[in-house]
Parts: sequence; structure tokens; C-alpha cells
Amino acid sequence: MKKLTKLSLVILTLISGFYSCKPNKNMQDTSLDQALEQKVDSVLSLMNLQEKIGQTVQYAAGWDLTGPASTTSAKSKVDKMKKGLVGSVLNVTSVKEVREAQKLVMENSRLKIPMIFAYDVIHGLKTMFPIPLGESASWDLELIEKSASIAAKESAASGLNWTFAPMVDVSRDARWGRIMEGGGEDPYLNSVIGVARIHGFQGDDLADKNTIAACAKHFAGYGFGEAGREYNTVTVGEFELHNMILPPFKAAAKAGVATFMNSFNDIDGIPATGHKVLQRDVLKGDWNWKGVVVSDWGSIGEMKAHGFAKDTKHAAEIALNAGSDMDMESYAYEAHLEELLEEKKISLVYLDDAVRRILRLKFQLGLFDDPYKYCDEEKERNDIYTKEHLAIAREAAKKSIVLVKNENAILPVSKNIKSIAVIGPFADNKDAPLGNWRAKATYNSAVSLLEGVKAKVGENTKVYYEKGVELTVPTVKPGENQFLYPLKINTEDSSGILKAVEAALKVEIVFLAIGEDAYQSGEGRSQTKIGFAGLQNELLEAVYKVNKNIVLVLSNGRPMDISRASELLPGILVTWQLGSESGNGIADVLFGDYNPSGKLPVSFPRNVGQEPLYYNQKNTGRPSNDIHVTYSGYTDSEKTPLYPFGFGLSYTNFSYDNLKVDTETMSSEEKITLSVDVKNTGTVAGEEVVQLYIRDLVASIVRPVKELKGFQKLLIAAGETKTVSFIIDKEVLQFYTAKRKWEVETGEFMLFVGGNSATKMKQKITVE
Repeated sequence: MKKLTKLSLVILTLISGFYSCKPNKNMQDTSLDQALEQKVDSVLSLMNLQEKIGQTVQYAAGWDLTGPASTTSAKSKVDKMKKGLVGSVLNVTSVKEVREAQKLVMENSRLKIPMIFAYDVIHGLKTMFPIPLGESASWDLELIEKSASIAAKESAASGLNWTFAPMVDVSRDARWGRIMEGGGEDPYLNSVIGVARIHGFQGDDLADKNTIAACAKHFAGYGFGEAGREYNTVTVGEFELHNMILPPFKAAAKAGVATFMNSFNDIDGIPATGHKVLQRDVLKGDWNWKGVVVSDWGSIGEMKAHGFAKDTKHAAEIALNAGSDMDMESYAYEAHLEELLEEKKISLVYLDDAVRRILRLKFQLGLFDDPYKYCDEEKERNDIYTKEHLAIAREAAKKSIVLVKNENAILPVSKNIKSIAVIGPFADNKDAPLGNWRAKATYNSAVSLLEGVKAKVGENTKVYYEKGVELTVPTVKPGENQFLYPLKINTEDSSGILKAVEAALKVEIVFLAIGEDAYQSGEGRSQTKIGFAGLQNELLEAVYKVNKNIVLVLSNGRPMDISRASELLPGILVTWQLGSESGNGIADVLFGDYNPSGKLPVSFPRNVGQEPLYYNQKNTGRPSNDIHVTYSGYTDSEKTPLYPFGFGLSYTNFSYDNLKVDTETMSSEEKITLSVDVKNTGTVAGEEVVQLYIRDLVASIVRPVKELKGFQKLLIAAGETKTVSFIIDKEVLQFYTAKRKWEVETGEFMLFVGGNSATKMKQKITVE
């Protein structure tokens, strides 16, 4: 070990005893706050200007950190790390590499301020869980928190301490590829799911070796891009912004999320990365949030392309003044902040604020106490891709499945059935179920549908398999990263359809596995068509001609146009991309070992022309149909979705009765109780998601026809009745009003309760 300098000894003295003042995730203990802030300020006071700027720099590792830097760029980055001029590195994904990178700082820099290591851990590190949109369909907050905690444990075991998740963007347009990464179309559902994921990643103490810092993204409006196009402009009014887009971010800030990431898009002409009102005024001001704002990849420099900054230097000025604390891969801060300070175009107060936030996070993670605390090779060997983790992945997979059609009770299927055909490009696909944003998942490691089915049935059941059609034509070698390359869809080779038809002729039931590949959705995967690509429609029609007993097993990363399949087929399971245990989870549902309980977090359209499609629309001045004109709808299609938000069937049935409130009038500061009886009228136990919606009938701004404000998921035995209660209070009824503040307005409200957003069961109350 190198001899410690006098300054290093001072720093070690300053940070000693950190574990005696660990902050909890919500930072509620004032005495702990003060102790932490004293340590942060002490380190800040020792830093020179270059070291402060360095903390705002985040690099992506593009070389093997365990060996010598191989390029001029890499050598420059190594030199900056040795000088302590880098605050964070992303895409370093092993203990060995993290240790070597951290050593560059700890063994060479003046102040030895450790770096943070980040990675896109979106739905698992190596153990893959359902894509976030799919897992949101479980409406199971405890399970969602658990899967995030496992992702955190595996990440921490790999040397990581920061993930760029959860995405809490409200997403209403199925054409947008990145809809797969969030919680769907509703602000409330996105809020509670986002908070569950934050708690899972961060636990009760960021200094715990099994937790990592979470990141609420993308702040803000990313999911509202025009026409569902990636990175596109967002045009929303002030009230839409506050009532529909910001609530999940506000919930994340309140939950103590460690970091925020800003967004690529502009909002009404101002790029989010340079949006001072959003970042400095709302987030850091009104919400009094103390975490780190990191730019998205290159988004500071991209303000030049927006036409909002004349050059990178100007972009750096705009971003820092707007409240963006850390520059991810724009190289704008390291190149220009010192000069901008000299020119007095930015203030040292703003720079110090950014550095203080970054240092605070490093203290919270325990990195000052032990820069190598995440570098435990034994944990890396033992805590990743374990049987226990795979068991939770299977539970998440089966709970995320949504049964949307079950005509003549085609499901569940008996395990003693004589013959099954598993047909389609996703029937024996072991890679697509891993989904996009798959972190360190091993190529082709998922359990396929075919494997799940074969493992479930007895030896007397004959299982036939035919791919039928190839969905895609390979553009990269198997196992190579498909992320950066567009898929090429097969539109010519239909030679396998005949064999699929022959298999369908032989069997009692067909499981038809068609839909989307994992890389048809995700970042940069916006599409104008959201139906079955390639020759899948031809396969569907051909198989249906010879065997009507078909269950569609839909692989999807977005709401799809499945209207033709819904018209023809008796059974439909929406199975998303379910992760490592996909095939086993699907088989658990197909054969009745698990009674499906998923509910759609997004509306499924009748056709792409309905997009953007969402349940919480506003009435127009002419909301109903006329003999001559279809107001606020279409002349060539129904206005309603094929399957509405919140919808999902079960192998049993539920009835709702006796909806009531304990009083029909209240003040804005009072609360009332709404209750309803839910009965399982079927013959098997099942889980129901009881959903509460409200409508403010007359308000200072036009309000949605329905808004989700609560739900409870509960198991009800066959024949059993359970009474479900909801508290109606200020939190439920308030919104961002014409007075530009959150408040409850007096007047009449309609309360709705049911199993999906189309429920008609209602009760009126009055706020006086």
C-alpha cells in the first residue's frame, strides 16, 4: 500500500465513524442529516476547481479495465481517473474491472474520492424478470419490490452500485418502443410501481452491501413523444404536465430515490436536459429533493442538434444552470465548466451544489468508508443466478400473464391431454423471452414455451413442435448484441407453414406462439405497425383453417393489434417477455397450476389508428354518438379499446355488490370510507385486483372521465365473499387546479369500483 499523505489522513479522519450516522432512504432523521452534511462539506472544502468539475463527469468504459488502455480515448480517461477527475463510470460489470478502475483513483489521485459504478439494470442483472411493462401487469407491489431487490443484490455482487431504473414515464402510445420499460398509461399505477422498484433497489439503507442507488427516469415527458417516435418533441400544457406526467416523479422523490435522469426530448420547445423550471425550480426547489440529476447519454451535447445551444460550451452552460448535476458521455462539463466560471456564465454555487449532491450519494453508499465494498468475488460467485432467484423469476412470470379471452373455458388444459402442438417462432425460442435491456443475461438462457409444456405434461401426452415461420432474418451472429442493430423481418420464406398445418391436424389443442421479438421494442424501436410482423398472420390463418382449438400465447413488449386473433381464437394469453423462467411460468398458467391474475397496465387497441390510446381521456363538448357524426371517435372503427386498461380474466368469476360509503358528504380535510363486497362465484380460488377510480364531475379544468386512485389485490376462495374498503381523502381527490396548485375543489365526485377501467359500478359523493 502506498504511504498515506497528510491530506489523505485528514480525509480518512473526516469520514471515520460514517457507519455511526447512516442515513435511511428517506433521510427523515435531522441529526443524521446534519452529520452527513458536515462530512460532505468537509470534503468539498478540500477540493480544487478541477476536482469539483471532475465529480460531474461520467464516462462509459469502452475498454478492458484489467489491462492497459488500448486507444487514445481510453488512455485519456485513465489519466483523468488517476487525477481524480471522474465521478462515475458506467458499463463496468464485473468485480475485477470495478476494483481495477477504483484503484486508479484510490492509488493515484490527490483526494481519493471513490467513483460510482452504474449500469442499466432494468429488469434483472443475470436472472431476468419480466420486462417492466409485463411485470406491471401483475399489480403485485410486493413481488415487484422483491424482483428489484434481487436485481440489486446481483448488481451489488458484480461491483455495481447504481442502476438507471425505474423508468416511470407515463406511456400512452403503443408505437413507442420504450413503452416496454415502464408501468404503462396511468400516473397512479406508474407511481406505486415506481416506488416499489425504488424500495427494492435501495432497501432501507443504501450502505447495505446488497442495495444500489435507483434512478427515476426520464425527467420528464419522454413517453409523450409525438406519434410515438423515439426522442421526439413533446407538446403538453402545464396542467397535463402536472397532472399526468409529473406525479410518478414526485412520488419517486418523496420515496427517497437517490437519483433522477433527465430526458432526450424537448417540452414545448425546451430540451428537458436544459429545463430549469423542471429541474431546479420544481424538483430541487418545490419538492426539496437532495439527490443527483444525471443527464441521459449525450443529452447535454444533443442540445446543439435541438437548436437550443450553439455549441458544446453553450450546452454545458445551459445544462448546469438548469440543474443537471452529472454529464453522461457529452464531455461538455469537463471541457467547458472552468472557462464558463471564469466568464461568470455559471456560478460556483451551482457547481458546488452539483458536487455536494454527488458526494452525498457516495457517502450514503458507504464508498468513502470502503471504496471496494462492492468488490467481493465470493458474492459474485454465489449471489448471482441462484435457484432462489430463479424461483422468484418464475413467480413473477406467471403473475404477469394476462388472460384476455377464454371462450368455452378452453383454459386451463388438462395435463392428461393426449396431444398438443406448440407452433410459432416463439414456441421454442429461448432468447426473445429475455426481453430488451437484458443486462448480463446469457444468450438463449430462458426456458422456452416448448420446454415448459414438455415439463408439465405426462409421458402419455404427445407434444408436436413446428416453428411455422421465421420471424426475422439474422443480421448478427447468435449471441452478439442485437441492441444496436435493426431487425430484418422475414417476408418471403413461408416454407414451414405446411408442416405447422400438418402438426395442427394431429392434435387436440394448439398453443400458437406468435407476437414480437424482444428487439422489436425498446429504445429506438418505434414502429408504425403494431400487429403481427412478417408471415405470422399467414401462419395464424393456415393453422386456424384446420384446427379451431387454439390458444394464442402472445410474445410482446407493447400493446399489440391482435384484433384478428381475438375475432378467431377462443383463448388468448398476453405473456409479454417474461424473463429467465418464461416457459415454466406460462405452462403454470396453461395447465392450471396457477390461476391467472394479471391485469393490463395499458389499453390494447383495435388498430394502430387509435393510438395514442388510454382510458383516462377527457370528454369533448360532443362526447356521444349522433345519427350523422361520430363525435370524438371514428367513422371506421369503434372508439373503445379491444381490451381496456385494468382488464384481465381468471379461471373463476367475481361479482361486485353492496357498494357504499359511510357518508356521502365530506370536507376537503375529512375522509370517508368506500366499501364493496367481492364474491368468488366460481369453483376455484382466485386473485382479483379490485380497482378504485374517480371522476371530478365539474372542475376548474376539464378532468378525465376516470382516474385510477387505488387498488387491492386479494385471494378469494371459491364461494367466499370479501369486503374491500378504500379511504377517500385529500390525496385521492386533489389535482393541479387552475389556481396552479394541488388542492381539492368542492363539488360532486363519482367513485367507481370494479375489475377494470370500464366498470360502471359507481357511487356519488359531495365535497363541501
